Amino acid sequence: MKTITLALTGASGLPYGMRLLECLLQGGQRVHLVYTQAAQIVAKQELDFTLPNRPQEAEQMFADRIGNFSGELKVFGIQDWYAPMASGSNPGDAMVVCPCTMGTLGKIAGGISDDLIARAADVMLKEKRTLILVPREMPFSAIHLENMLKLSHAGAVIMAPNPGFYHHPQSVQDIVDFVVARILDHLGVEQSLMKKWGE
Repeated sequence: MKTITLALTGASGLPYGMRLLECLLQGGQRVHLVYTQAAQIVAKQELDFTLPNRPQEAEQMFADRIGNFSGELKVFGIQDWYAPMASGSNPGDAMVVCPCTMGTLGKIAGGISDDLIARAADVMLKEKRTLILVPREMPFSAIHLENMLKLSHAGAVIMAPNPGFYHHPQSVQDIVDFVVARILDHLGVEQSLMKKWGE
């Protein structure tokens, strides 16, 4: 069982984050989840459900929504500085920000750790653990590109959700699964969403 921090921010693309959460939990992983207020707005807009303000209510909501899973879920508030991923002494195995706003990406690039998401990402970089950022924006400005290059040099993996079409997707879910499968591959988590090339 790996411990993976999953952060949801207010960029469009929350279906990617929710599918990733589902796959991690059903795959037996321990997930530490944190999300922004803007992510709550996007959840209502894109998926027509409400992300609760209170962590315990969120844990119950996800248990009801996802159903039976073999992993573990713990939800943390955005200002919970006692959360394990806020310290290099207990960083977990990896972190994914999916979707990642340009504002969050910029804060991480600048070392501005003013909330749990930015701090946890900062910890991942300094401890040389896996940090995957899934920026959903189009087009990218020069500032966005410079921040992404800076983070790539610092050790982060930039995975813009650009799906391939060689697998002949038949639905939006197929496109979402393509992106989530690539994230799971980089996390070293087994997945059956997509066949590997050549198999």
